[in-house]
Amino acid sequence: MVIGFLVRGGLVAGAVYYTNKVGIWGDSQQTEQLYNNVKSELCPYVTKAKKQLPFDVPQLPNTGEMRFLAKHYYNEGVKGSIRFVHMLPCYAGRGIKKVKDTFEDFAKSPAITGSQDAGSPAKQ
Repeated sequence: MVIGFLVRGGLVAGAVYYTNKVGIWGDSQQTEQLYNNVKSELCPYVTKAKKQLPFDVPQLPNTGEMRFLAKHYYNEGVKGSIRFVHMLPCYAGRGIKKVKDTFEDFAKSPAITGSQDAGSPAKQ
């Protein structure tokens, strides 16, 4: 348990250290430079893969589009989280009612589905 925690903690610390070293947590110019470096490094591999694939691969988005998409999806995530927290009492109430109804159904005696004469042979 302790060893697993130390391994996970080390992986997280290493990931944070590496991302800080390459410039993800820096200012916007460092992040943009990192994006352009990654884009230029991937370009030969993407063109090679394009030749082998039977369909067209779309171009990588430019920095402005990436910035817009990152802001948009971040804002949508925040809105969704706030909406969930806002609706949490409603969800909890519905869940409690469903549990209560289920226990009430279990507490009822089973219904008789047929008459008592149905199992006996008919008299002639």
